Amino acid sequence: MIDYSVRSYRSDEVLDVADQLASRLAALAADPVEVDADVAEMVINRVIDNAAVAVASLARAPVAAARDQALRHPYRPGSTVLGLSRDERYSPEWAAWANAVAVRELDFHDTFLAAEYAHPGDSIAPLVAVAQHVARDRGVGGHELLRAIVSAYEVQIDLSRAISLHAHQIDHVAHLGPAVAAGLGTLLGLDPSVTAHAIGQALHTTTATRQSRKGEISTWKAYAPAFAGKAAIEAVDRAMRGQTSPTPIYEGEDGVIARLLDGPDGRYVVSLPGPGEAKRAILHSFTKEYSAEYQAQAWIDLARRLHDRYPSWRDGTAIASIVLHTSHHTHQVIGSGSGDPQKYDPLASRETLDHSVAYILAVALQDGAWHHERSYARERATRPDTVDLWRKVSTVEDPVWTARYHDLDPDHRAYGGRIEVHLVDGTTVVDEIAVPDAHPQGARPFARPEYVAKFKTLARGVLGDDEVERFLGVAERLATLGPDELGSLTVTAPDDLSVPRTKGIF
Repeated sequence: MIDYSVRSYRSDEVLDVADQLASRLAALAADPVEVDADVAEMVINRVIDNAAVAVASLARAPVAAARDQALRHPYRPGSTVLGLSRDERYSPEWAAWANAVAVRELDFHDTFLAAEYAHPGDSIAPLVAVAQHVARDRGVGGHELLRAIVSAYEVQIDLSRAISLHAHQIDHVAHLGPAVAAGLGTLLGLDPSVTAHAIGQALHTTTATRQSRKGEISTWKAYAPAFAGKAAIEAVDRAMRGQTSPTPIYEGEDGVIARLLDGPDGRYVVSLPGPGEAKRAILHSFTKEYSAEYQAQAWIDLARRLHDRYPSWRDGTAIASIVLHTSHHTHQVIGSGSGDPQKYDPLASRETLDHSVAYILAVALQDGAWHHERSYARERATRPDTVDLWRKVSTVEDPVWTARYHDLDPDHRAYGGRIEVHLVDGTTVVDEIAVPDAHPQGARPFARPEYVAKFKTLARGVLGDDEVERFLGVAERLATLGPDELGSLTVTAPDDLSVPRTKGIF
């Protein structure tokens, strides 16, 4: 990896185009280095994972609305929309939109956590959509798509390692837009100068505040990454037509660093693979076993164990209070440090509840399990004994766990913490967990069989058995798919799973 110093420049200072961060990301995207076997294996895992969580959300209202919008834009050759027939094709940016909302809706796919956090799997839907659309005209097949996904993961993860967005209340999709643009540069074999302008436009149009993840969290949470992917596709299209971007977008006097992040004196060190160096960042990301914010995953595993160990705790009457000692990020984003009363409101939205570690811990402790629908049901959230226990849970930041959250050694990095359960009889029970069981360093790390099992579990009752096996067969051949086969990288649900159509402008 090569370390690049990135800072703001006055307009009267000279910063060569090649030294601008957008250009360096574009050069990375253009590097023809081949994909390592273990990286290719993980890409297939994440394609399966995305399909799994998308299938489980096909009938949900935000997904249905996004799909309806895509249906208003039929196009040939076009791209497939998840749930619909493979013969139906839609404009690639709208197909990407619908598919990305389906992937993101349940907050159930992969994650990367560092200075910034990310769901790098959000890049897959727009890349697949464009690949399907251009497959025949440009001879794009599975090999090219695989390389594009690897590039997009590399860019988003490398930016997330170096540049914190949430510290300035900027939403994490500001790293996703450039990542998708870079991935499309790889997919289409674009000149780096074209990709650099697309990255600049994508960043400029996808930088927004974190209010989408604050207070009463709305359905827009699922749409935000879809918007970034759609914007990136449109940015690449414009750049390919010779249209330029604000330059330098990161380093300019009124650029992102100076005006939205650390300011004119801000300094970052962004580490990127050197020429000819393999892109392996995807291996540092991890998926979710449960449909909830990643920082809650370990707490669900610990709560399940405590459920079995202490049956008398399940109704909550034996518990006086529960304190979770955890990282700054967990405390501030999904814990009581957020200052969001909505995180303790039984009538809060599902999106809010999956960002409430107090709620999640209470339900997992009582049920000994977590389900992507039942655990969020209104009747579950309003159950009196759950509400009582839920409001006994608080978080505090612990410097030890904050340090472990940011530890550069992946073997020591942690996303959990220490639990203190104070009982009404005056005793205290203490336990801790560092990482979720499904994490690469956890008790039950996810590998191909677990990804396949997740897909089959979530597809049960949604897809037919033949369709499940067909899709898995296609996904597992990703690297060798020909241009005529990319349209098969989707799923078709039975017609009786359709939901009422919505009406808007289109």
